[in-house]
Amino acid sequence: MSKSHSAVGAWHRPMVARLAGEEHRTATALELFFDLCFVAAVAQTSVAFEHELAEGHIGHGVLGYAMVFFAIWWAWMNFTWFASAYDTDDVPYRLLTLVQITGALVVAAGAAEALQQEDFTVITWGYVIMRLAMVTQWLRAARSDPERRRSCVRYAVGILIVQVGWVARLALPEDWGLPLFAVLVVAELAVPVWAETAGTTSWHPHHIAERYGLFTLIVLGETITAATGAVRTALDGETAIGDIAGLVVGGVLTVFALWWLYFAQDAPRRLTGLKAALLWGYGHYAVFASAAAVGAGLAVNVAHATGHGHLSDRAAAAAFTVPVAVFITLVWLLHHRAAQLRNRNDLIHPLAVLAVLASSFTSVAVLVTGLLAAALVAATLVVAARARGGADRSDAAT
Repeated sequence: MSKSHSAVGAWHRPMVARLAGEEHRTATALELFFDLCFVAAVAQTSVAFEHELAEGHIGHGVLGYAMVFFAIWWAWMNFTWFASAYDTDDVPYRLLTLVQITGALVVAAGAAEALQQEDFTVITWGYVIMRLAMVTQWLRAARSDPERRRSCVRYAVGILIVQVGWVARLALPEDWGLPLFAVLVVAELAVPVWAETAGTTSWHPHHIAERYGLFTLIVLGETITAATGAVRTALDGETAIGDIAGLVVGGVLTVFALWWLYFAQDAPRRLTGLKAALLWGYGHYAVFASAAAVGAGLAVNVAHATGHGHLSDRAAAAAFTVPVAVFITLVWLLHHRAAQLRNRNDLIHPLAVLAVLASSFTSVAVLVTGLLAAALVAATLVVAARARGGADRSDAAT
């Protein structure tokens, strides 16, 4: 830990940029608490998404889920990259972080209303609370870091302008809602690109990779919790454990495999510059959203197996297989460049994705998906072992 962080919770410190190459840079207790509170918003959104799917409102549910999840993910991501560069851990920093957490809880409270009734009032105000706290953080950084002042000011100004747009959206006709949402999303995504061109902030590659990994871990844990609740509800009825055993086994295998695949990669070495960082950061929207959707899909399949819900067999299966396929695809793409696709080993993940999607047409899609995901893990281990063996033989020959 650096000298500037030796006295945790000091009343006030200058918000000086931390070193990008700082040793032993790890997630703090406040960051972990931040993640856990944000996952509460993820959980509420997933539950609302599950209800929409179970009622057969697939298009409406997917669109609403994507919109609500953007608010959660974008606020989380902005704080994560800011904290990697400017975590002072003084009292103002902690208080502003707690304000952001409060905003996340407001978003959680409004998630169901947004998905089911298309009323984004509560969720918008929760989002604005989070983002205005972030503006204050950037202004603090601008005051204390002359070298990167232009970047910090651009972040503050850009975020503030877009927040005006989000609030104005609530007062506009309903028909304008979706097009304006798309415009504001593009504006949000453009702010870091615009700000970082004035001077790159000193984010830490290993710290960023750890933060993303921890959030993925927590979201997958929430998926297990959601699935456990669905199974418990089924067993409290007249369902025998044998009737849903395939769903339980398939669900557990799938989540374990997704965890394995994500953490089998050396993420920090991919974060080599601004372009790579943006691709990594933005690409995780689908990683996080699909991971949370896996739990909702499994719960939908448990409900379907017990005679609840309004989905067909294929639609219920797809509620689980599609997010699994998206997760595997995005993790694979984030860890591979197109130029690396040179041999048949690079086809393992795409073939697994196709097989998972094809399992939607079987009567035991969740179980088949779990077995396919486990087989993918085994195949990657074999490939890695062969690669190490080849490297060892090459070293021996030289």
